[in-house]
Amino acid sequence: MPLENVHPLNPGTGRGYTRAMATAAILDVDGTLVDTNYHHAVAWYRAFRRQGATQPAWRIHRHIGMGGDKLVAAVAGTEVERRCGDAIRESEGELYLELIDEVAPFPGARELIVELKQRVESVVLASSAKQREVDHYLDLLGARELADAWTTSADVASTKPEPDLVDAALSAVGAGEALLVGDTTWDCRAAARAGIKAVGVLTGGFAECELRDAGAVAVFECVEELRRDLDALPVVGGRASGTERPAG
Repeated sequence: MPLENVHPLNPGTGRGYTRAMATAAILDVDGTLVDTNYHHAVAWYRAFRRQGATQPAWRIHRHIGMGGDKLVAAVAGTEVERRCGDAIRESEGELYLELIDEVAPFPGARELIVELKQRVESVVLASSAKQREVDHYLDLLGARELADAWTTSADVASTKPEPDLVDAALSAVGAGEALLVGDTTWDCRAAARAGIKAVGVLTGGFAECELRDAGAVAVFECVEELRRDLDALPVVGGRASGTERPAG
């Protein structure tokens, strides 16, 4: 997908580019670097069904990427959340672990980390998944020696679309300016609320127009396409000025 009027993260020399302002790249993990969204949708479907609160799989998928603390009520309503929200979340965790060995990295995911490391000061892998899941993904990606930091559910008080995860990622490396790469509208909204820009990929199952409406400044079909066009990634203009976060 061609991009116009954008500047590279790594301006090089003698090419007429303005200096890029990004100091960190924040990479969402689930659905962006590793192919998990539909596994999670199946696990949530089975978890709802186990508690006698079956929901359409398409509706569940529309909320994948939202934190589990919010997903039950968003999908099934407050009465289901009150009655069995914790049980559904616990079941989803167990059911997802039965599927996790089927998860694979997206083509180009590790290479994206490597090449971003050449362009920005820090690369953070941002996840609100449990430690066991994040450890599995780090091993799949061979990223323990590549990433400057990563996050887990223990690092956030409130999940996406709240900005806590983005803030935790920035704090982990002491970055002030960053670009987030994500696959869902929830990623883009979290980035907007944290005052940074987001780039979207279609691997989470959300449409380009949805990602752009949620705040993505550019959208790529997949990680590999993004990696091939890194020099077209938009400049990060910085966090929102003042103390207020932009609406999102």
